Order: sequence, then C-alpha cells, then structure tokens
Amino acid sequence: MTLILNTWIFEKDVKNGALQTDLIDRVAKLGADGIEVRREYFKNIGDESVVIGNKAKENNLIVNYSVPDVVFLEDGKLNPKLPQYFEEGKTMGISKIKFNTGNFDEFKGDLVAEFNKLPINEIEMNVENDQTRVSGTIDTIDTFLGAAYQAGLTQLGYVYDLGNWAFTHGDANEAAARLSKYTHYIHLKNTIDDGNKLVTSDDLDEGVFDWVDIVKRLPKNVQYALEYPMDSDEQIAQQIKLFNTKAGD
Repeated sequence: MTLILNTWIFEKDVKNGALQTDLIDRVAKLGADGIEVRREYFKNIGDESVVIGNKAKENNLIVNYSVPDVVFLEDGKLNPKLPQYFEEGKTMGISKIKFNTGNFDEFKGDLVAEFNKLPINEIEMNVENDQTRVSGTIDTIDTFLGAAYQAGLTQLGYVYDLGNWAFTHGDANEAAARLSKYTHYIHLKNTIDDGNKLVTSDDLDEGVFDWVDIVKRLPKNVQYALEYPMDSDEQIAQQIKLFNTKAGD
C-alpha cells in the first residue's frame, strides 16, 4: 500500500520556520513513498516549488499537492485560479492535486468543456470532504462526482478524509459505502471528542473512529496519507509502522 506523509505532520517545525523543502529528506528517511505539500505552508512558492520538484525526484518520492481552495465559486463558475495551481503542481512534478468542491449546485455550464481546459489527463484532480457544509457532506461530493462521471470525466476523483467527518457530523461508514467508487486517495486521521470540542488525534488508534474497519470498506489500490501533527520522527515512524501493520490485515 502506497503511503504519503502530508506536511501537516510537521506543523510544529513549520511554525518554527521550517520550509517544506526541508522536509523532503526526512520523509524519505522515514520510509514513506511520498510527500503531500500544502499550499498554505509556502513562503516563496516560486522558488520552493522548483526545489521540491528536484529533491523529490532525487529521493524517488511521489509529490501530491493540497490546495485550500474551491473548484466552484459562489456563483457556480469554475475558479479562475485553477490553471495557476496546476502550473505550480507541474513545477513540483506532482501526481495528484486536491481541492474542495465549493458551490457546484450553482454551476450552469458544460462540465466537459470546462474541465478539458485543465490538464486533468496529466495530473489527477481530486476533491475532498472538508470541514464545511458546502464541501464536506456526502451529498455534495456524490452530486458533483456523479455528474462528472456521467459526463465521462472519470479521471476526476475523491479524497476520503476520515477525520473531517467528525467535524461535519457526517457518517464515515455511509461515506465509505457511497463514495468508495470515486475514491482515488485516502487521508487518515482520527478525532478525539472530549465532550466540549473536537481535536485531531496524534495517534490513529486514539479517537472516535475505528480506522481499520473503515479502511476495509475503501479501495486498497489507492494512495493513503497520514495527515495529523506529530511531535517527533520517532512518533511518525511508530505511526507508519501502525498503518503498515494494521491496514494490510
């Protein structure tokens, strides 16, 4: 199973000034198959994206790109920044790019014509369930990707984000059942509910979700990513071992 490390894992280091370019060697040493960089973590995306592309190639790492922006604007039009994000991704040599769906319910155009303007046959484009009512429900994702697949845009995919279902009060099991057919990528994180607030766990085995059971309901021939802050490389290594041991059962 292909395992990616999302750079949110290194949140403490990023807050202390580390660049995502500094994390590539660490990801390789930890034995992961790739790195998922976050657009909001860049300080100088023009320079850093070139370095990421080169260093990832040297380390034989997959690069995925998480962009915290929507595909469809409030008026339903396709986000005009999408081509820019794809170009940034090309510089890094990315495999996948991820967005939030946005307001597809307001879209009135031709899906095929609009998406053919983007290099979706070169870079896999996915949408994720985020922590909002606009983009983070089963129905919104199913409606968009259902329409896309009906139009023949089957190269578009879905990122199943386990932890986010807690924040939108969605049913993670129902999501796995209904959205599995679109799932090209899986983000794993667990969520702790202490009664007053929800907190992202730093341990897959600690939280409200039985992540092993969920994984059994989802495709195995896709990329998986760990996406939750951890304090040390030792802890990251332990969580990688946990994933490799339990996810393959």
